[in-house]
Amino acid sequence: MSTFFSEGALQSREALMVAGVVGTIFGFVLERAGFGSSRKLVSIFYLRDFAVFKVMFTAIVVAMLGARGLEQVGLVNLESWYQLETFLVPQTVAGLVFGAGFVMGGWCPGTAVVGCATGRSDALVFLGGVAGGSVVYALVYPAIEGFATQGGGVSTLPGVLGISPALLSVLVALLAVGLFIGADRLAAWKATRAALEAVPS
Repeated sequence: MSTFFSEGALQSREALMVAGVVGTIFGFVLERAGFGSSRKLVSIFYLRDFAVFKVMFTAIVVAMLGARGLEQVGLVNLESWYQLETFLVPQTVAGLVFGAGFVMGGWCPGTAVVGCATGRSDALVFLGGVAGGSVVYALVYPAIEGFATQGGGVSTLPGVLGISPALLSVLVALLAVGLFIGADRLAAWKATRAALEAVPS
């Protein structure tokens, strides 16, 4: 099973059409799941609602196990899949900036497109900020290129940790189950505490 990347066809009309169809379906599912609401998205940062965390972590685990399973039965070659280069320090800084923007704006770029498509004006403003920030980054890139390109090459967790991909998949799946249980207990504790505080003394 080949990919557009392995065939050198990422910029082809067919690849763009497939991306459009997949993106539209993905956006529809996000909206139906309630992730077209900035309040729903940022509630995880206030430890009120862990739905976003559960959905995203579940997606990671399913994709990971699915990809490894397909590789084991010989249907795919993961070496033919595109993997983003690893620039650990600059990507860590970028992740922190992204997270701060997420909390302040209430959106990530993908969900903002969903919100914009359903008429949410704050999502449109957020996308304007994304576009403006991208332009600013392009302008200042020559000055920060040395920092932005520290590292390079593709690093994977199995390679860094020195364990097999199969073992890592099992460990991540177990971690997800543990975190989901912990998130449910935390949410229940906060709900109980809020209910007790609402009772007149």
